[in-house]
Amino acid sequence: MVTTITDVLNIWNEIGVFSYVIPFLLIFAVVFAILKKTGILGDENDGILAIIAVALGLLSLQFDFVSEFFAVIFPRFGIGLSIFLVLIILAGFFFPKATGEKVPGGWIGMAVGIGVVLWALSSWDRWTSSIGFGGWFTENFWALIVLGIIIAVIVIVTKK
Repeated sequence: MVTTITDVLNIWNEIGVFSYVIPFLLIFAVVFAILKKTGILGDENDGILAIIAVALGLLSLQFDFVSEFFAVIFPRFGIGLSIFLVLIILAGFFFPKATGEKVPGGWIGMAVGIGVVLWALSSWDRWTSSIGFGGWFTENFWALIVLGIIIAVIVIVTKK
């Protein structure tokens, strides 16, 4: 009996929804939209456009390249969106646009925010191996600090 959303998602994964159905729908929709928008075959040939989009969608799933690629890129894309969202929230907090006034220590707050993101990534189990972000960050920590100081000095000097 299915009791949780996790169970439902695992069942969908087992029957191939994430490996075949969703990639097919995405490719179909993009190909159909491009063909429709360009009008390359005329405006009233939606049936032909749909057949071409279905054919390309099915052919793209033939050897599992697309499924494997989507399985790699979209989880990372979600992580990237999360990091972007955190930085945008921090930027909005430390640099409010509505009032137009400067917040004292705004750049310090952004540096702290970036540090928090880096700390979260380096402590994440998937990235702490010797080939992952955590190992790289640990090995290059002082070089990154020096690089950050150099960039800060350049920015300060060029502003004056």
